[in-house]
Amino acid sequence: MSKPRIYMHDVAPRDGFQNENVFISTDDKVAIIDALSECGFAKIEATSFTSPKAIPALRDAEEVMHRIKRQPGVEYTVLIPNARGAERALSCGIDEANLVMSVSETHNQANLRMTRDQSANQLSQIIETLADSSVAVNVSLSTAFGCPMEGNIAESEVLRLVEHFARQNVKRISLCDTTGMAYPSQVRHIARMAKASFPKVTFTFHFHNTRGLAQSNVLAAIDAGIDRFDASLGGLGGCPYAPGASGNACTEEVVHMLELEGFNTGVDLQKLVAVAARLPALVEHDIPSQILKAGHRLTKHPAPANAQSMGKAA
Repeated sequence: MSKPRIYMHDVAPRDGFQNENVFISTDDKVAIIDALSECGFAKIEATSFTSPKAIPALRDAEEVMHRIKRQPGVEYTVLIPNARGAERALSCGIDEANLVMSVSETHNQANLRMTRDQSANQLSQIIETLADSSVAVNVSLSTAFGCPMEGNIAESEVLRLVEHFARQNVKRISLCDTTGMAYPSQVRHIARMAKASFPKVTFTFHFHNTRGLAQSNVLAAIDAGIDRFDASLGGLGGCPYAPGASGNACTEEVVHMLELEGFNTGVDLQKLVAVAARLPALVEHDIPSQILKAGHRLTKHPAPANAQSMGKAA
């Protein structure tokens, strides 16, 4: 039996770059997005239309969106926090608006400085603003698998928020493991519940590798019928309002694993690793990617210089 196509979304240009201490120049952002566009992704999260005062790292959102080369077949999504951000984004020809709130009340107040009800109302206003456009809407529910301040999150709360937005005709929802608290059996259970309860919703799962379980969680989600995943080039990213949260699932590590397991992601791993190799110079530090360090499983290395003499001695 053939395995399902897996659709990969790279979020590094937004979720990764916004966390960096150095400002990535507009030219470099455009170059990275253009290079990712040639790798075969289904979707790229290009930037955020949050206030430049809140996230100065992405203050060049309009220029980035106007300058990138749109690759046919690739969706370009952006994070939109409010109605003003929606107006800015609509002027840039976006394909999708990504709206974010937390399932955890504590995390939502720490991250967005609003209650969950206030966030839900604000997102509803954005959905209404976008209703007459051709722009797709995706709602990302953070801390869907656990909160570092509240602990376990009730599955009923996750499903309640999914239902809230599904009733507003939102057909795309991401369940996000914001701090790497998810584990495979939990992921499998929540994925099956979500798909069974909301068959008309397209779900994306978004994992962090905080505790080394990102790739295991991807396989568990696939086992439950999920076929869309966020990941970040080089493993960049994190959450400043989530204590202990390290980077996102590393795109090239996930693609490498899925390739070995016989799944078709449509992503050219060789091209992808070449793009990841640009990151250390841009962010001015080492990056988590193990594939960048070790290469593909079948990457060959020259034998040690003394191998021949050792053979003769034996």
